[in-house]
Amino acid sequence: MRDKTMKAAVCVGAGGPEVLELRELPVPEVREGWSLVQVKGTGLNRSELRTRQGHSPTVRFPRVLGIECVGIVAASTDSRLSEGTTVAAVMGEMGRAFDGGYAEYALLPNSLLMPINSTLPWDVLAALPETYLTAHGALDALGIARNGRLLIRGGTSSVGQAAASIASAQGVETAATTRRPDRIAVLTGVDHALVDDGTTLAAGLGAIWPEGPDYVLDLVGAQTAVNSLHLVRPGGTVCIAGSLSGWSIQDFEPIAMIPSATKLTAFHSNSLTGNATVLQRIIDEVEAGNYRPTIDRIFELDDIVAAHRYMENNQATGKLVVTPSVPRTS
Repeated sequence: MRDKTMKAAVCVGAGGPEVLELRELPVPEVREGWSLVQVKGTGLNRSELRTRQGHSPTVRFPRVLGIECVGIVAASTDSRLSEGTTVAAVMGEMGRAFDGGYAEYALLPNSLLMPINSTLPWDVLAALPETYLTAHGALDALGIARNGRLLIRGGTSSVGQAAASIASAQGVETAATTRRPDRIAVLTGVDHALVDDGTTLAAGLGAIWPEGPDYVLDLVGAQTAVNSLHLVRPGGTVCIAGSLSGWSIQDFEPIAMIPSATKLTAFHSNSLTGNATVLQRIIDEVEAGNYRPTIDRIFELDDIVAAHRYMENNQATGKLVVTPSVPRTS
């Protein structure tokens, strides 16, 4: 018998972590074009932090946040999604225009659901969709070639560590940065670990790659984007795929700020929304041991306030995952 009520973390308004309130809500009714998913895990993302803070003007509160989740189909209007199918969902206005993954159940558009096969534990599986799809897509946008040289700025972030794992498996020489010297040890799985304190990165890069890297994956974003364009070798490519420092580059002048022949591109994970083929390929690589996801901490849904506080304080050095509390059997 399906549960009639569920626990959900409801963002009741813009503010600090305390605006996330654990509530008992009715389990959503299935409607045409949508499926009900029993959530088994959801990854936390900084975009949810910004939404909670009030920086997403289209989002109306109260709202159940969560731009991704993994779980099991509980009911569906799509004949291809039979009850019990393991699925993942990410983006597509999830947790923004409609309620997302911070709950025991989520009602999601059929077009978002990606049927997958996996033997991975739920917490590991929950760490993959947004993080690894973003890393995979960003590396594709860069046009990474085997034996190339890749600099990852924001290397201790979950996407940075995923990108390093994927690139290394493809035979790419990698360097990754952190702003904090005490986090150098976190940058495992890369060939070179560098401190990016705003003054020494160019010299550190010059010591290992005198001509510069072939590619820069910039996950810091707005604050470092222009500098990244001058770190990459002439003719190299920079991809902006993160916003750790904000959304906008102030007073950006492309002709003056992009060196001749250097390429600037970007990647947004919406580009791979609903792409089960790519996600399944990622899962297969994780199961084979070729990709090694890094999970910093697993929180229960009851501890969502603590999870957001941990994320907001920049304590994480890997993916944060939230799982439902002990399953109920009503």
